[in-house]
Amino acid sequence: MYLDPDNHVVKLCAQGMDIEGKPEEASKLFTQAWNEAINDFERFIAAHYIARHQKSVADKLKWDETALHLAQEIKNNDVSGAFPSLYLNIAKCYEDLGDVENAEKNYQSALSFTDKLSDDGYGNMIRGGILNGIKRLKSLSENR
Repeated sequence: MYLDPDNHVVKLCAQGMDIEGKPEEASKLFTQAWNEAINDFERFIAAHYIARHQKSVADKLKWDETALHLAQEIKNNDVSGAFPSLYLNIAKCYEDLGDVENAEKNYQSALSFTDKLSDDGYGNMIRGGILNGIKRLKSLSENR
């Protein structure tokens, strides 16, 4: 996935990431990015970062699902490498909300896109998160 460093929305999100230790200020930049986004790709990027700064799991889920839906609409930039992470985030939200069925469905969706991940630390972290989530759900079902 190509992120144009000169893109205004990408710049706002990068500025927000630089100050994530100040969550309220970072959140304002991500919201500004959302408000100023002019296409699905820019809205996808902004929604992804807005999701990270939600105080409730339900709100995080809403923004993660928004990011996924927008990513699925993007035609001119290959964002398929983001799908494992997006589905992982959604699955974890459902898991935290106690919705095992939707959590399992989304962990499996995440798993189906792992071939899009690079073979590096980030890719390994996402793969590990997916496999750990699946193991947690399996353990839950075995203990019922």
